[in-house]
Amino acid sequence: MPQHALKEWAVTIAALAAGDQVLIVRKGGIGEKRFDLPHPRFYLFPTYLHQRPELVKPAARDRFADPLGRREDPAELPLAVHAELVSSHPIADPDALAAIDHLHVLEPTYAEERLKWRRRHPLWAAVLRVSVLPDPQVLHVLPEHGGCVSWVELPEDIGPPQGAVPALGDEAFARAESDVEAALAAAGVTG
Repeated sequence: MPQHALKEWAVTIAALAAGDQVLIVRKGGIGEKRFDLPHPRFYLFPTYLHQRPELVKPAARDRFADPLGRREDPAELPLAVHAELVSSHPIADPDALAAIDHLHVLEPTYAEERLKWRRRHPLWAAVLRVSVLPDPQVLHVLPEHGGCVSWVELPEDIGPPQGAVPALGDEAFARAESDVEAALAAAGVTG
């Protein structure tokens, strides 16, 4: 069975891998009609082209300056982070988005822009259980891996992850997940 990868800003993946967050906020790419989360487990595919320092909170700019400073997508991409989708929640209003602002690295104004883009479709708040792969498989990036889409089907030579080390231990992850769920519930968002 082929493996899949979700494209995400490298700075967000760095924050997930460091255990600084367990939440991603997504709407999808220009090349898609709508965003969905069809895969329960997947690699995270770091992208560099559209991320900019002013779209990320100041603390994350400093902490993750290296991945944030890159602009070119590499020809060979180590797939060093793997994720399990724990839960996903549609976000349709600014109050719900504001309730989770402290739980991700995106600047509030950028997150609000994403919410307003294609207004008929929700922004998705997804809780991920992330693991770091100490000996990552390397993807030779081909033209079919490019474009403004969220999901990439990986070639057959990329197999399931091996030697995965959770970014957060069980207790720390449970606390972080609970923080997300509580913030969403306080804003009236259910799964």
